[in-house]
Amino acid sequence: MPESFAEVLARAQALVRDEMQAVDRCIVESLASDVEMIPTIGRYIIEAGGKRMRPLLLLLAARAAGGADPKRAVPLAVAIEFIHTASLLHDDVVDMAEMRRGAPSANGVWGNEASVLVGDFLFSRAFELLVADGDAKVLARMARATNLLAEGEVMELAHAFDAEMDEARAMEVIRRKTAVLFEAAGALGALAAGRAELADRLAEYGLWLGVAFQLVDDALDYAASADALGKPAAHDLGEGRITMPLIFAMQQDAELGERVRAIAARGGYADEDERAWVCARVQSAEGVKRTLDRAREAARRAVEALPEIPAEAGALLVALAERSVERRF
Repeated sequence: MPESFAEVLARAQALVRDEMQAVDRCIVESLASDVEMIPTIGRYIIEAGGKRMRPLLLLLAARAAGGADPKRAVPLAVAIEFIHTASLLHDDVVDMAEMRRGAPSANGVWGNEASVLVGDFLFSRAFELLVADGDAKVLARMARATNLLAEGEVMELAHAFDAEMDEARAMEVIRRKTAVLFEAAGALGALAAGRAELADRLAEYGLWLGVAFQLVDDALDYAASADALGKPAAHDLGEGRITMPLIFAMQQDAELGERVRAIAARGGYADEDERAWVCARVQSAEGVKRTLDRAREAARRAVEALPEIPAEAGALLVALAERSVERRF
């Protein structure tokens, strides 16, 4: 029986357990501030149950590239996690989100102003860590990544409740908003190991892994239970996000397309019955299935991008990509 994603993830975490523990310590140290609200909110969002996929990927990529001094790799992993966390804080403010990973969002607890400002602190602290590393290639990669991330956020906002959203634009949002930090993690792992010649290949692996991850997340929004998601099913449309499962389903179901246009014009669901109706129609029109098929294609491209690398780390990177499509969380 094939390993589950959870089992592969556990093996990957075990391989770099010491480094991940060092990442956790560095996070605490780097959140230090005499402004009490900063470490309080920072710890709240960082400890809210995320998988730490971006730091994990950086550390695995460093192993795959031949190994890196933890004194270099760990701060880079923390920098990527801080940038990701800052984007979540800002995202929740833009979306007026009340929940994050099944718990009250930071802005729901402390307000929008505090969440935005602590997100700004995390961005600036991340670049402090990157500057301390001293590698211009690292800074260039992360400057590009944060620019693309911001563009992805704005692109998503510009297309909120856009019932004419198409596959190409939805994929571009995924590349910029989600996959770009996976891409950066792969590249920084190679650079931390002193193997700049592997940076582009490991970056491409990260890019397609990030695409696969986001496509699965988008599919789960219509396929998983509210308990598993920590939020209602078909939540994305209610927040104005027209994602790949809905786009695929509307291509096959004209009535669904008409209903989505009405929801978009209204700015949300009329009631929970309408939410359930949309969710059922997306599934029956194979929107979820086609999205998962696209995720499998992205995972395949991730594996194909990998260079010749040591067996253990390489096998884990392959397994992470392949099993990511089967995950349910």
